[in-house]
Amino acid sequence: MYVRGIRGATTVEQNEEQQILSATIELLHAIVDANKFEPEDISCVWITVTEELTATFPARAIRQMSGWEMVPLMCALEIPVQNSLKNCIRLMVQVNTEKKQHEVQHIYLNGARALRPDLAGS
Repeated sequence: MYVRGIRGATTVEQNEEQQILSATIELLHAIVDANKFEPEDISCVWITVTEELTATFPARAIRQMSGWEMVPLMCALEIPVQNSLKNCIRLMVQVNTEKKQHEVQHIYLNGARALRPDLAGS
């Protein structure tokens, strides 16, 4: 068994609570679907947002998902690098799995596809 980090990122159009919550759920579902794990397999989830996203904590969305109530979550502010992608939510899901590093599927949605075009797919 290994602990693997699974990366994911997405963007929202505006700093609005519902957009942030919906985008977070969409991203997490995409990561889970692509990598086939259950909440019980999760060590923890790190969540970062860019500095302009202040309407809510993205962790609120995950805490409301059935089965995810006990998964440790942590929100933080992304380093504000000049000319970096705005309105971005990033996840680092640390999962206990038998998958090898090259078998893990990282997920990049919406404007965040620009962060890792090599992993974002079509």
